[in-house]
Amino acid sequence: MSDSNKQIDEIASQMKMANDGLSEQDKAYFCDTRPHAVEPYKGILEKFANWARSQSLWILGFGTGCGAIELRPLMTSRYDMYRYGIQPRPTPRQACVFVIGGYASVKTAKRIVRSYEQMQGPKFVLGLGSCTVNGGMYWDSYNTINRLDHYIPVDVYITGCMPRPEALLAGFNTLKGMIREGKAEGMNKYIENFDWYKANQKKIIKDWNMPDYNW
Repeated sequence: MSDSNKQIDEIASQMKMANDGLSEQDKAYFCDTRPHAVEPYKGILEKFANWARSQSLWILGFGTGCGAIELRPLMTSRYDMYRYGIQPRPTPRQACVFVIGGYASVKTAKRIVRSYEQMQGPKFVLGLGSCTVNGGMYWDSYNTINRLDHYIPVDVYITGCMPRPEALLAGFNTLKGMIREGKAEGMNKYIENFDWYKANQKKIIKDWNMPDYNW
């Protein structure tokens, strides 16, 4: 074993979970606690909150392949996504809409799961391109995922290979309508079916070396 590998093993043996050594009560505030469903507000308060959420969509673009190229035109003056309240953000912590663009490989699935779980709620997922629906042209590949919604919940699919920017805007408008109507409940669906999603994720991700919930 090389010196560098020995050093890595030594560091790994010394690393601790964020909640290691804490009391059982305090452990619940850290990353190995299970998520809990969030009940909506009552009446007009929830309607107002949903209206506000729909008018401010901060997106995290996850460009796995060719699909991400169609996100760039939305930022130009011709399409101007900012007039719809759509704003790109650099990290999962700042975003509420997760846009998966293009095919999802087994290798990137782990990063998709980690990024989704690090997003704060309420959060929504938009599948961009046919590959997220059924694998597209890679449907029979050994290294791609055919059904993205078996691993994280998807609120809106935009089909095409690749869909034009107009289709993306239509997809965002569909998502906005779902949010206003209180129908974009993917986050709670993920929590309620947490064990099912985790079982599907671990079937394809063999090096699962992260907490089951990545707060």
